[in-house]
Amino acid sequence: MPTNELITSSLAEGLGHIVLNRPAAYNALNTAMVTAMHTTLRAWESENLDAVLIRSDSVKAFCAGGDIKNIRQQSVDGDFTMIEDFFAREYAMNACIATYPKPVISLINGLCMGGGMGLAIHGSFRVVSERATLAMPETAIGFFPDIGASYFLPRLPGSLGLYLGLTGYQMDYRDALYCGLATHYVPSDIIDAVPDMLAERRGTPVATVLAGLNKTRPEAGGHLADQRSEIDWCFGAPTLGDIESRLVAIDTTWSRSVVEKMRSLSPQSLEITVQLLRWGGQRSLAECLQTELRMTRIITGSEDFIEGVRAVLVDKDRNPTWAENTTQSLDRLLEPMQA
Repeated sequence: MPTNELITSSLAEGLGHIVLNRPAAYNALNTAMVTAMHTTLRAWESENLDAVLIRSDSVKAFCAGGDIKNIRQQSVDGDFTMIEDFFAREYAMNACIATYPKPVISLINGLCMGGGMGLAIHGSFRVVSERATLAMPETAIGFFPDIGASYFLPRLPGSLGLYLGLTGYQMDYRDALYCGLATHYVPSDIIDAVPDMLAERRGTPVATVLAGLNKTRPEAGGHLADQRSEIDWCFGAPTLGDIESRLVAIDTTWSRSVVEKMRSLSPQSLEITVQLLRWGGQRSLAECLQTELRMTRIITGSEDFIEGVRAVLVDKDRNPTWAENTTQSLDRLLEPMQA
């Protein structure tokens, strides 16, 4: 298999293998990568496959998201055609994975954020090791949870989805298993053996093979389990202001840290996220992806997106100056949900 490509693919012993190979960028997705993956998946639909595996050659990341730094530069340069092309292709790939006729298995043994979640979550099986970290951190860069997150986050138990979407909380493997974003745990020292085990046991249900690989019971608990009642109460409030009021009212170490975190994030992104996730809980994945695409056309040109990506990914000073008056831009950004 060639090693000089950002995406490599192969067929062997009833399995399709897609390997992300852009380690210097933590496998951040660009247009060429999502196009190659989508084209490969479509070509394999007629193959007699037991499953398709998506994994990474990087020891640090499954996929840290989309190449947002490049998208910001395209926005600064006014190249919005290229931006829309990327998101349209990425979301089409997400939809393809969600409706794929064969099981899609993601092996998550490192960072999985943003666009990486889009690769993994829409598939049949999401395998995590103790090295996995999952998150939707878009509100920190003036963006919003996309890649179909407006569909899958509202469908998590209780108010967990809104908590994850607003705060960008980084889940460990226990959190991911607890809320259902991960389906199986396999220790990091044997997760690379999953393809071989599946090949050796052709004809055995994938879930059975994956369950058999877990020789060590995952640790119980985790942050989401420990804070579940507080998360459900605070993030079950009807508005963003009410969420903050409930966090302030319970006045715990956890709630104070969440308030501090949320006050550092884009106010525009927080308001959009609340309304988008509440809307998406009543819509299909196709509707959510279509609406997210319409929203990217506006938000990638917004002040908060340009400033948020600058602070986090360009200058890396982590000190964004958010726009003070977002009322007009919010009205415009929320229009796609009425379309």
